Amino acid sequence: MLNLFPTSRPDRSVSRRQWLRMSACAGLGMSLPGLLQREGMAGGPPLAHPSTAKSCIYLFLCGGPSQPDLWDLKPEAPAGIRSVFDSIETTVPGLRFGSLIPQVARHADKLALIRSMTHADNDHAGAIARSLLGQLPARRGEIYASRDDHPGVGGILQRLLGISGDLPAWVVLPRLFTTYSPPYKGQSGGFLGQTCDPLAFNKEPKGSLSDALLKLDAIALPDRVDEARLRARLNLADSIRGESSFATASPAVARMQNSYTSALNLVTASAASRAFDITREPDRVRDRYGRNEYGQSLLMARRLIEAGVRTVNVFWTFFDAKGCQFNLWDNHGVPTDVCGIDGQLTGVQQLTHQYCTPSFDRSFSALLDDMHERGLLDETLLVVAGEFGRTPKINATSGRDHWAHCYTQLLAGGGVRGGQVYGASDRQGAYVKDSPVTPDDFAATILHAFGLAPETTIEDPNGRPVPITTGRPVTALF
Repeated sequence: MLNLFPTSRPDRSVSRRQWLRMSACAGLGMSLPGLLQREGMAGGPPLAHPSTAKSCIYLFLCGGPSQPDLWDLKPEAPAGIRSVFDSIETTVPGLRFGSLIPQVARHADKLALIRSMTHADNDHAGAIARSLLGQLPARRGEIYASRDDHPGVGGILQRLLGISGDLPAWVVLPRLFTTYSPPYKGQSGGFLGQTCDPLAFNKEPKGSLSDALLKLDAIALPDRVDEARLRARLNLADSIRGESSFATASPAVARMQNSYTSALNLVTASAASRAFDITREPDRVRDRYGRNEYGQSLLMARRLIEAGVRTVNVFWTFFDAKGCQFNLWDNHGVPTDVCGIDGQLTGVQQLTHQYCTPSFDRSFSALLDDMHERGLLDETLLVVAGEFGRTPKINATSGRDHWAHCYTQLLAGGGVRGGQVYGASDRQGAYVKDSPVTPDDFAATILHAFGLAPETTIEDPNGRPVPITTGRPVTALF
């Protein structure tokens, strides 16, 4: 399992001697306990309003999807701005999508489009950090996850709504989002601590071109440690703790013990193991989503939501068979020799690449179908987002450059009314015409679906109340 903060220190309320005593449990050989530690929420916070969502799948199209070619076409714009792709009808009269996504177009009646997303950062790193964090980082220019961050949405939901069952509350697939860098902000529990971090897989960044099974390394026992040996270690830890008055006096120790119990349940409980075992799905279902890591990640997300996980993040970034990262959604049109491929991909070739819009059209439409057929869509909020959009003007390599001033994001399910468009861009899609929505507002809208108001607070390590969001929810969507 990936450790976001390998140098993080234990709970400050625990002395070094006490921590060493607790480390008798460390023979478990896993970091799951920190991720699954229960907070003992007694009924959770008072909700500001009835929640409309119980869970969330958040699909992030890394690089910035092209709204002028997908969701917000300008067919009357002049050449050089107008998309080279045709617009097609959807299931909503008057609403047209780009011809790249015909299967998703058949689900437009389930979708809410926000065409007035906006912020001021055209740089990937800063835009990614703000988008995933749902607000500007506390210190300008800091983009990578640190323990004093404001928590990501998944961590906020875990702290306020708790954990139920043996599965974690927050899972990231197929891996944490990085660009040959540490993970970006918004993918951790931040100042809430390791207990509110997501469960993440140590998935090697290769295999986008393959069947790409999601290995269960994150919940596998270490070599030479079977379930019997694991239980014996826990029994030893119990006996050590039982002889110490500190064990009964310290909430930190109690929380740690709950963590190990939860970890044990996850690696041994058959129900939890089954939820992560995608091979249990019929071949026809796996084929329907697409036999690549994007499709299989969305299928895994559906399985986890069905099993009781609250939040699943899926990051869509392309890795070739050699492990070269290549964000196809970032469709400038780029030379490809850096990835061991001779020649040049134009922006159009990037968008039409097998592992860009064709795979998205297939897998996201399959998810919408599957969630609807299983009765999960009404209570599961589906999110499709990116760090920004693309320029109205087409560049010299038939692509579009970074554009944060006006772009589109999608919501579906979870109480959101389908078949609607919120906000609008101007005639060329360059700037917001009405109803601007920032990444902060977008995060607040997700939290609103769970019954949480912006003024709801969580405590930082010093016990100070911190509002869960700096944005204002777009309540008109519900």
